[in-house]
Amino acid sequence: MKKRNTEQVVYSTNPDFPVESENEPLHTPAPSEQKLRVMLDRKQRGGKQVTLITGFTGDPADLNTLGKTLKSACGTGGSVKDGEIIIQGDFREKVLAILIKNGYRQTKKAGG
Repeated sequence: MKKRNTEQVVYSTNPDFPVESENEPLHTPAPSEQKLRVMLDRKQRGGKQVTLITGFTGDPADLNTLGKTLKSACGTGGSVKDGEIIIQGDFREKVLAILIKNGYRQTKKAGG
């Protein structure tokens, strides 16, 4: 049985009262509709270089899957935090090629 979200409802005698849910899963747009930016970053990382992928919109699970794919393709570590994918090292060209190959056509190289 599905538990109803009744945080906002104070009292209702109607058992079929529609309760709006704010926690609906996010819809992830198609890869061709995503506008991703690939950049090199060193800020607050102890001088170490990381490849940063920003601009992803959609379900966090899809972002984690994309991050895992990129990390394994580059053969390095990294993480997915705050809607960004962080890959350890300078892999801008490789990441850009992988994203375009996977259908992210609006991906651009940003920064210097």
